[in-house]
Formats: sequence, C-alpha cells, structure tokens
Amino acid sequence: MKKQSNLSRLMGYAGGHKILTYLSWILSVMSALLALVPFWYIWRIVHDILEVSPDFSQAENVTGYGWSAVLFAVLSIVIYIAGLMCSHISAFRVAANIRKTLMRHITALPLGVTEKYGSGKLRRIVNSSSAATETYLAHRLPDKAGAIATPIGLLVLLLAFDWRLGLLSLVPVVLGFLIMMKMTGKDMAQRMEQYQNSLSDMSNEAVEYVRGVPVVKTFGQTIFSFKRFKDAIDNYEKWVITYTKGLRLPMMFYTTAINGVFAFLIAGGILFTRSGVTNELLLNLIFYIVITPVIGTTLTKIMFMTEDAMIVDDALNRIDEVLNEKPLSESQVNNVPNDNGITLEHISYSYDDKKNALNDVSLRIEPGQVVALVGASGGGKTTLANIVTRFFDPQKGRILIGNIDLRDIPKETLMNKVSFVFQNSRLIKASILENVRMAKPNATREEIAHALEAAQCLDIIEKLPNGMDTVVGTSGVYLSGGEQQRIAIARAILKNAPILILDEATAFADPDNEVRIQQALSALSKGKTVIMIAHRLSSIIDADYIYVLQDGEIAESGTHSKLIEKNGIFTKMWRNYSEAAEWKIAKGVNA
Repeated sequence: MKKQSNLSRLMGYAGGHKILTYLSWILSVMSALLALVPFWYIWRIVHDILEVSPDFSQAENVTGYGWSAVLFAVLSIVIYIAGLMCSHISAFRVAANIRKTLMRHITALPLGVTEKYGSGKLRRIVNSSSAATETYLAHRLPDKAGAIATPIGLLVLLLAFDWRLGLLSLVPVVLGFLIMMKMTGKDMAQRMEQYQNSLSDMSNEAVEYVRGVPVVKTFGQTIFSFKRFKDAIDNYEKWVITYTKGLRLPMMFYTTAINGVFAFLIAGGILFTRSGVTNELLLNLIFYIVITPVIGTTLTKIMFMTEDAMIVDDALNRIDEVLNEKPLSESQVNNVPNDNGITLEHISYSYDDKKNALNDVSLRIEPGQVVALVGASGGGKTTLANIVTRFFDPQKGRILIGNIDLRDIPKETLMNKVSFVFQNSRLIKASILENVRMAKPNATREEIAHALEAAQCLDIIEKLPNGMDTVVGTSGVYLSGGEQQRIAIARAILKNAPILILDEATAFADPDNEVRIQQALSALSKGKTVIMIAHRLSSIIDADYIYVLQDGEIAESGTHSKLIEKNGIFTKMWRNYSEAAEWKIAKGVNA
C-alpha cells in the first residue's frame, strides 16, 4: 500500500478549511511574482538615467517608475499577508484537530501504553508535534509555493537582459543547490529523527526528575543521583555538538557560494568590457548586482523548507505511532456480573520484552472478601491491581468478575462496579464539591456532604473560607497530601462501588492524617470486595487473605497468622517492619 504524503495526512485533519491552504499557495505565487516587478522598474529607472546622463533633469519617467515599483511592492506584501491569513486559519484548525484526536485516543488507551511512553513524551507529541505541523502549513508550504515561483520569474529576468551575465549568476546558484542537497539528504532525515528522539527522552526524564526533587532535597543529592536524566542530557549534548561540527564545512561553502555571485558578475563584467564599456552592459551589470541577492534568499528559504519537511514528517510519524496504539476492546452486550467475586486465571503481563511484571498468576477473591497484596517494590502488586481495574489487558490469561470475562463487560458497567484510591491521588482545579461529584455527576449537596463526613473531611471543610465550595489550587487554598487523599476517599465513598482497589492509600500521610484515612477506609470498605496494596503491614493484619508477590509471581498466601507460622518471606517482612516501627517509637521517646 502506497504511503500517504504528509500533505494528504495533514489535509485529513483540515476538514472544510483545506481550500484555504490551497488558496494560500495561489496568493503566495502571485505575491512572489509581483515582488519581482519592482526590479524591472528599477532597471527602467537606471536605463533612463544612463540615457540622459549627465543631464538628469530630462529623466521625466523616473518618478512614475519609482511609484510604480512602490505600488507593486506594497501589492505583493498585501497579497502575501492575505495568503498567510488563509494558511494560518487552516493550520490552526489542523493543529487543533490533531490535538483533539490525540487526546481522545490517549484517553481510550490502556494505562500500560501511557506508562510505556511516559507523560513527558506524550505531552511533547501532543504539543510540539502538532505545533510543528502548524508552522509547516502556516508558513513553509506558502513560502514553498512562492520559492518555486520566484526562480522561474528570476530565470526570465536573468536571461532577458543579458544572457551571458544571467548564466554567470546561475553558477553560484547551482553550486549552492548541490551543497544544500548534500546537507538535506537522507542522512539529514535520520539525524532529524535522532534529534527528536533525544529531545523526547530529555523531556520525559525531566518530568521524572522534577517529580523526584523532594527526594533529592531530602537526601542532599544532586542531579547526578538521577542517572537517566543526566544520560539524556549528555546524549543530547553529544548529538548537538556532533551535528553542528558535521555541518560546519558544508554550511561555510554554501554561504560562500550563494554570496559569491558578485565575484562572478564582476569577473564577467571585466571580461565583457575588454573592448570598451557600453551603457547597455553597465546598465545590465548594475541590474544583476541589484537582483541577485534574491537568489540567496530564495535558496535559504528552500533549505529551511526541506528541514521543516523532515521535522513535520517526523512529527506525523510520532503522532501516528500514538494513534496506532490499540485501545481496549469494547463489549457491545451489557453483561452485568451477578456478584463481586474476582478470579484471575493464569495472568501474565510484560511492559517490555525483557521480563514479565506478572507471570502466570492465578487467584480467587470471594465476594465481600478483603485481600492484601504485599511484597517488595517491582513485585507486580500495582500491575495486578491495574489489570483488575482494566487499565490494560493481560497478554495471557483472563480475569473474571462474577464469572464474566472483564473484556465482555462494558466500560461504563465496569467503572460503576470498581472504585480505586491511589497512593498519590490528585484533585483538579475546582471546588471540593465538584472534585467529589466527579464520582457521581448527579449527586446532591447532601450526598456529597455525607460522603465528606464519612471520609473524615469535616475538619478540612471547616477551615476553608467557602466550605466545600472552596476552589482548591487557587488564591492560596492548598491541601496537604493526606488531606487530598481523604477527599479522594470521599469521592470513592460517594461512588459506592462494590469492588474497591486501595493502592498504598496511606503511603504519604502524616500520623494524624493516617489515623483519619484509616477510619475513612474502614467506612468505605464495609460490605465490599477489597484489594489492598500496602507496605505498612500493620494495616493488613485483619485481611481475610494475604498474597505475597515476588518477581511477578505469588510466592506465599494465607492469613496473617498462617503466614507468620510458615516462617518464610512474609515472616521476614513482618520482622523488618516491626523492628522499624519499634525504632521509630524509641526515637520518639528519646526525643
């Protein structure tokens, strides 16, 4: 199948505005040709002056020619601006539609895909790649149309007055064009892709670095503690220096060639005037010296257009890469689970081809049962929870809720069935009321107030200037991590889904907030099927069942007392946790 051109791909996003893109080219061509007309009037002015020299008072048409030159120059500018207005309107619509299409698609993608790209890289694709298409459509394509028309008009002018000087003017053009083709060939396209890759990597790692700044400050570390970020910067630095050095000589020769046209003209003038200087030869020589700088400007425009074409090709490839990611399949039948039991059958999942995050995991959670997932970081706990909420599908095996495959349950039905509270819950810039109401759009103020009370949020509401109508994140109204967590729990309470996923819900809470969050979670968990991910092992003592995950597999399982009796992995974890807790208590007493 023949690959679509970049223009065809872009016009697919333009809708009814594509006609403006084509109109901008026509106007740009007209502007480019009209911009050459003043040079002809300059030739007429010089011609008339040389004809009547030294009695310049007889040059009666000079003023008329001058005003005509100004008129055509202004007309050229006005038409060019009109063309840019058309191209910008179309370009803005294309960029907006690309962003909308990307965002709609990204929201439909499984969480595993977005984690694979990283928030920094996705943001760069959505913003920078769409912006690259905007610049290309708004400026480069109209300029390209004008740049094609200009050499044609120039060729006519250069050969019309003195073909010998015209050909001499074209020698540096040919040299410059050959050097430019060498600089902007296939090798440049590969380098442009490397450049965009290095920028994306650096952007992605920068986001992760900023998120980790609190850790850096806490432990007095520097940027070098974030090796991946430093490596990304070093890689970008190395690429830029190598690229710049590689283009140093070609760019020097190119600049010399396109600016060396005067040397060819002067040499030609000396050669052609050996038998004497005529007014006609002097006139043509002056005219060619005046008009030839347009050649260098046009060639430089073409060079930048070629570079921008590579940039937009790379941008479209990155956009298509995201759009080619498959969203989760949607069930067309409204299958409703008959209970809240969860079954995992031989589940395997890998974020890359190197190692499975989950490897042949099978387990059964009865309706109303509280189970805990514990283990070292990277063991697969969060991956398992994400699969149960269908943030992504397992690559092997299947998950059942109420004996119905998760993939056969419509998204809306599943979301009504499952609630989750993450370890780093975030609030949007809206009122407390609207943040909680996200869980149930038709909820009344009374229902929201009841959910906030059950989530132990009354102390938060009482201290805010407008109660639960206070907008968070503005006018100095900010909440701590623990307070935000309690608001997120209120949201889950309002939703009142029968299955609850708790991913380190008290991880970043201070002692006071932790107590309140635990009370809120107790209220939230009543009568529900609960999956808890916890590092604080004291919070899971009463769990009906505990699964110990190690390297993506269930290493141990059972109740707290049974696991302690086994004297295995969990026993060691419990001993380490207890010693750490005792150390904190002793430290507090000594203080």
